[in-house]
Amino acid sequence: MKILALDTSAKVSSVSVVTEDRVLAEFSAHLNLTHSQTIMPMCEQLLSCCQIPLEEIDAFAVSRGPGSFTGLRIGISAVKGMAYALGKPCIAVSTLDALSFNGRQFEGILCCVMDARCNQVYNALYESNHTSLTKLTEDRALFIDELSQELKERQKPVLLIGDGAELCYNKLNGILPDLVLAPENNRYQRASSVGLVALEKAKQGEFISPSQLIPQYLRLPQAQRERMKKLEEQK
Repeated sequence: MKILALDTSAKVSSVSVVTEDRVLAEFSAHLNLTHSQTIMPMCEQLLSCCQIPLEEIDAFAVSRGPGSFTGLRIGISAVKGMAYALGKPCIAVSTLDALSFNGRQFEGILCCVMDARCNQVYNALYESNHTSLTKLTEDRALFIDELSQELKERQKPVLLIGDGAELCYNKLNGILPDLVLAPENNRYQRASSVGLVALEKAKQGEFISPSQLIPQYLRLPQAQRERMKKLEEQK
């Protein structure tokens, strides 16, 4: 099985082709460009380098969220378009589940965090023992202080992964005794990790149609939150 995987959930644009045997290729770019400018040219160039026609892709995987509202829509729209045109299935992957695959060699708690602003993060916790990952929480949005308290109670080494990792490290270093910041090459979203999670889902038959592929935001867009706040103040 060949899976084309995309991640546009944060600032990094990333595409990858994975099979049951290995990660065939991966392109990632951390640029000041919108994903609409980069993601489709990257897909085209990646497939060209692999000498794989788009028609030979068996399924399309994408980070469904949490993440940037605009970024998620761009990646999901790209996958929906390709999958629909070819009559191929999709696989929706939690951005946080994919991030956890970046830290599988760590023994302890994997704390996947994405900056949600306003002193909040999108987060999920996983326990890793080198050979397996166990998800300990649902995907959620919470304040960093709440996350700090929960990590204290678990009393295990913690690896911070994600675009919110440095933010959390700066706030929690010295408060948590065994806190590790993931190295930059493995800290951010990677399409290969999306693809590896998708392979596990494919084994379980967790395919969906393009029409079923929707983002998972975890909280309302900022404009809608501000509108609701103004309505509350007017009451």
